[in-house]
Amino acid sequence: MSETARQTHARTSQNQRPQRPPRGMMMKPDKNTFRSIGRVMKYVLKDYKIACLIVLVCIIGSALATLSFTLFTRTLIDDYILPLIGKANPDFDPLAQRLLKISMILVVGIICSYSMNRIMVTVSQGTLKKLRNELFGKMESLPLKYFDTHSHGNIMSVYTNDVDTLRQVISQSLPQLVSSSITMVSIFVSMIVLNIPLTLVSLFMIFISIRVTAKLSAVSGKYFSQQQRDLGEVNGYIEEMIQGQKVVKVFCHEQHCIDEFKDLNHKLRDSARNANKIVNIIMPVNGNIGHISYVIVATVGAILALKGFTGLTLGALITFMTLSKNFSMPVTQVSQQFSSIVMAAAGARRVFEMMDEKPEEDNGYVELVRANIAEDGTITESKEQTGTWAWKHPHQADGTVTYRKLEGAITFNDVDFGYNPDKMVLHNIKMYANPGQKLAFVGSTGAGKTTVTNLINRFYDIQDGKIRFDEINVNKIKKGDLRRSLGMVLQDTHLFTGTVMENIRYGRLDATDEQCIRAARLANADGFIRRLPNGYDTVLRNDGANLSQGQRQ
Repeated sequence: MSETARQTHARTSQNQRPQRPPRGMMMKPDKNTFRSIGRVMKYVLKDYKIACLIVLVCIIGSALATLSFTLFTRTLIDDYILPLIGKANPDFDPLAQRLLKISMILVVGIICSYSMNRIMVTVSQGTLKKLRNELFGKMESLPLKYFDTHSHGNIMSVYTNDVDTLRQVISQSLPQLVSSSITMVSIFVSMIVLNIPLTLVSLFMIFISIRVTAKLSAVSGKYFSQQQRDLGEVNGYIEEMIQGQKVVKVFCHEQHCIDEFKDLNHKLRDSARNANKIVNIIMPVNGNIGHISYVIVATVGAILALKGFTGLTLGALITFMTLSKNFSMPVTQVSQQFSSIVMAAAGARRVFEMMDEKPEEDNGYVELVRANIAEDGTITESKEQTGTWAWKHPHQADGTVTYRKLEGAITFNDVDFGYNPDKMVLHNIKMYANPGQKLAFVGSTGAGKTTVTNLINRFYDIQDGKIRFDEINVNKIKKGDLRRSLGMVLQDTHLFTGTVMENIRYGRLDATDEQCIRAARLANADGFIRRLPNGYDTVLRNDGANLSQGQRQ
């Protein structure tokens, strides 16, 4: 299958992936959103239970300190300021002692807030480090088919944009939500104790604020998921254009690529604008509702105080008005975090979609081992470097183990294969290659020449038939050992950032410098390597851009 055909298949498969329907965020929560955030929290709690417990204590301490200062207003006015008015020789010592105590409480609250923020930085960065490690490990275990059906830029977007949204929600949004919830509960209890009628008035205004937030959030929720997908498409296109810049210039397609990018960027602009223009008005709307609530509570409270109902004192009224204002503030803070929470949920879904992909299966049990061959032909396993390799074949039926020398005989018996099960690329293929024999595959583009080598390496599994390596079914050979027994010069080479010696050693990490140089001589590469500025120590960057295509191969 040609590279062009494989890319077409990748784009088709990617475009056909089902998209989740839009959901609300507050009154009609998305179960997948809670599930994704829940999985993130499992990562947090797995390694940072004690730290999270300390953070919770700090949040409670900070909330109680703020509440204590607010409630102190009533005592300050009713028990200290009003009694001192008109006195000839007022005694300020009790007031000073009271102010000192409340100052100490506020200092404790400040320390709690500072400690919470410092700990959450450690927790969030540590969690994301673990998540990135597991994500990269998962990527390395995925079959080649996954990378054929997902653009590289989209995968990179998972590592960068989606993981970064999780950092924001772990370090900021979730602690803010917990803090706001505790603050709301404590303020609500205090308001009931102070005055029930005014509490009912405040609750009515808060209910209006919540309903408005829910309506606006429900509309913006779907756009945040679309924004993450569009961002992945833009990143994928940019990476594709960077890699194919030579082809673009050869065919003078610069303007065509610019137009395509503008279309993708236009889609990203629209989805981001639709998401943020709605979320950005939530906070001002809630703020204005809070101001209206404050005025209504002040008016109703003044009437109750003047009429003498419920024994409402001046200090209690001022304290209640402050509590009412503070009660609406956590609601505003929660709504302020909605955008990051929804974006984090969308990013978390993309992260966990990748982590939930099935890894490459390997049911093989035949291993490649170092071996000694006696004069009578008996093969035994060796731990020393003998220069001879053999297949170690355990027979599950009788529990015996046999050895067969690695020679390189390959046989295809009635092989059927297709990248798409509904469309076969190879059908009823029969062929063989004896050890030392040289074969050439000749055919039109898309005939399946590269596919044959991919099947020998078991990058893909065949639909029917058998492929044998030294008369052993390749499905029985462990994939790592099978690929280690083969040498490949890829059509599209990739060199890693590092020295020439390190790139040669990549095929066998324990190889000595002498062995690497000997391998280069066998490949007729020693001559031009020594002519490089630093020979084998020349550092290659940008996929070996300072080498020709033939030299890279």
